[in-house]
Amino acid sequence: MLYYFYLFLILNFLIFYKIKMEKAETVSEIERLKREKNALVMAHYYTLPEIQEIADFIGDSLALARKAAETDAAIIVMCGVHFMGETAKILCPDKKVLVPDTSAGCSLADSCRADEFAEFVSRHPDHTVISYVNTTAAVKALTDIVVTSGNARKVVDSLPQDEKIIFGPDHNLGEYINSVTGRQMLLWNGACHVHDRFSLQGILDLKKERPGAKVLVHPECRRPLQLIADKVGSTAALLDFARNDEAKEFIVVTESGILFEMQRKCPEKTFIPAPPEEAGCQCNNCEYMKLNTLEKVLRCLRQEQPAIEVDADIVAKAIRPIERMLELSK
Repeated sequence: MLYYFYLFLILNFLIFYKIKMEKAETVSEIERLKREKNALVMAHYYTLPEIQEIADFIGDSLALARKAAETDAAIIVMCGVHFMGETAKILCPDKKVLVPDTSAGCSLADSCRADEFAEFVSRHPDHTVISYVNTTAAVKALTDIVVTSGNARKVVDSLPQDEKIIFGPDHNLGEYINSVTGRQMLLWNGACHVHDRFSLQGILDLKKERPGAKVLVHPECRRPLQLIADKVGSTAALLDFARNDEAKEFIVVTESGILFEMQRKCPEKTFIPAPPEEAGCQCNNCEYMKLNTLEKVLRCLRQEQPAIEVDADIVAKAIRPIERMLELSK
């Protein structure tokens, strides 16, 4: 029996070593191709740790858009979801923008079809249209200003108090902005499938177990969760709060991918993922973000595919509201 036990250990070690060596070879080849092709790999905070480790730049939607607008790289590999690739292509029409997996969509963007949103806007012709960046390029083309969770309040505050506003597609974010600005924006009824599923009772139970922990909530979450938060903010804002606050424990109510960067920036602190409403499910993971893998990054660098293309008419209409977003967030 002891012989088989040691054989089992040796086999497992060899399998682990093989996987580790294959990963190292993949990473090495990615780095070589980045240098050879003058390619910039960008990743959202919600992607897998292995993707964040090889990325040249990591950020939230606003930071990724800013970086895309200013980079001199010939190729951008956008590790995130499809609308992020579209935004980068609109900002950099002369660059090749690649995405590792075209099926990496966004439930929030899917909740707001361009034809339906156009009909909604047409019923309110006297309203300024503000769209969350988590939308398709076609929806951005119907928009006056694009915002992210990091600058939405600042953008809304910059408009006259009596200005009538349509805000879409995230109802939870829109409700939060209404609450902190005193506005009564007309809201589209969309939601993120991850942020809409966190358990209020589960978070309250965690808070009882860890009374010193502070609660960090993304504004895409429902209003009751926002009300119990010590900090409501974008992914980048939550990261900054965790770095600068004196607390040693945090309950993190957003997609679990951010925990990697939080732990990397604050190794002395403890970050606890908030539980979803459905016990045992992985609902606090965005399955779309997790479609980005090292193997897919390597393949798209080798083949320079899949490449994002956006219709020229849509680019012409969408570029101005995106540029306004960048201008108003300075």
